[in-house]
Amino acid sequence: MELLAPAGGMEQLRYALHFGADAVYLGGSRFGLRERADNFHGVDLAAAVAFAHERGKRAYIAVNSLVHQGDLHALREYAAVLQDIRADAAIVSDLAAIAIMCETAPDVAIHISTQASVVNATAARMYAELGASRVVLARELTLDEIAAIRAEAPSSLELEAFVHGAMCIAYSGRCLISSYLVGRDANRGNCTQPCRWKWSLQEETRPGEYFPIEEDGSHSFVLSSADLNMLDHLSALQAAGVDSLKIEGRVKGAYYVATVVNAYRRVLDGADAREFTSELDAVSHRPYHTGFYYGTPAQSYEGREYTQTCDFIGGVAACEPEGEGRYRVAFDLRNRIYRDDELEILSARRGLLHVKAQDLEDEDGNPCRVADHNAHRYSFTTDIPLEPLDVIRKRRANPDIQAGR
Repeated sequence: MELLAPAGGMEQLRYALHFGADAVYLGGSRFGLRERADNFHGVDLAAAVAFAHERGKRAYIAVNSLVHQGDLHALREYAAVLQDIRADAAIVSDLAAIAIMCETAPDVAIHISTQASVVNATAARMYAELGASRVVLARELTLDEIAAIRAEAPSSLELEAFVHGAMCIAYSGRCLISSYLVGRDANRGNCTQPCRWKWSLQEETRPGEYFPIEEDGSHSFVLSSADLNMLDHLSALQAAGVDSLKIEGRVKGAYYVATVVNAYRRVLDGADAREFTSELDAVSHRPYHTGFYYGTPAQSYEGREYTQTCDFIGGVAACEPEGEGRYRVAFDLRNRIYRDDELEILSARRGLLHVKAQDLEDEDGNPCRVADHNAHRYSFTTDIPLEPLDVIRKRRANPDIQAGR
C-alpha cells in the first residue's frame, strides 16, 4: 500500500520523504482547504513537485474546496499550472473542478476528495466514468463497507483511506458551524474549529447567565472527536482493498510528520506495530481511536487537551567528523536543552538512538550551558554519525497537557 503524507510546507515535505512516505499531498495558494497551512506559492509549488520527483516520489495537489462561480477563471489558470509542473494528481471534490482539470490538465490524475463523501460503489463507479483514477473514501465507512465497495468498483480505480490524525465531527468534514459563527468557511479552507471550543448553555429568561456543559466535571466534548490511529490494523485495511494510506495533518509541523510517517513506514515494512505504538504518543495528539472502521466511533471522552511524551529539539542540519571517533552535530533549535541532556535521535536509517548533548556550543563555536534561543543554530558532539533531517527530541519527565491547542 502507498504511504501518503501531508506536506503543509517545504520543511514538512522534506521530512515526509526522508522518513519514507511514497507520496505527499500539498496545497497551493488557493482551493486547498487549509488556509492555515504554510502552503506553496508560485514557483514554490513547482519546486515541491520537482523535489518529490527527483526522489522517485509522487506529489498530489489539493484542489478540494467548493468552487464558486467567481472562482472558475482562476481555477482554469491553476489547472494549467498543475499541468505545466507535472503534478501527479489533483485532489478534487467539486464537479466543476473535475471538468476543468480534465479539460485543462489532461496529464494530471484525478483523485476524488473525502469531501465528496464516497460511501458506495455506484458513486465510485460514476467518478471513475468522469475520469477519476482514485477516490478518497469517506471517513465514516467501516472496513466491511470498504471491502464491499472494492468488490464492486472498477478494478482500475484506487481506494485511499485515512489512517491517522484529527477527525471532524461533521460528515466528511463538510461543516457550517465556523461559517455561521464567525464567517470563516470550512468548505473553503478557513475553519476556526469551533468543535474544539468550550460550550455553555443560556436560558432565554436569564440573558447573560451561562451554564457550563460538563461531562466529567470540567469540560464538554459533545462536538469534539478523538484522533484516528490505525497503526495496529494495517493488514485489515489491506485485506479490505485499500491502496493508499493517508495521514492527516497539513497544518502539522515537521516533527509530527516525521514521527508519524516513520512509525507507519516501519510497520508497513514488516515491523511489529506494538514496537511503534509509543512513537505515536511522542507527538501532540488527542486520545486515539479507530474511528468508524469497526463501527464504534468515539468522541474525545478523556478530555479536550492534547498530550505528548517528547519535545522536538530540532532536525540535524549537518554532522561532521571531529576526530577520535567523535562527530559534531549541528541543528536549529526548537525547544530549550542543557549541556549533557539525554536526547533521543529518530533516524530514518538507523531507528531510535540515544545520545547526550555533550560539548554544547552556539553557532559561533562558543561553549554554552544552555541552548535557548529558538531557531538559532547550536551543536553538540556524539560518537554516532547522524544524517541531515534526523530528528532530535527530548523525552518529557511528565507529559504535560496543552490545553486548547
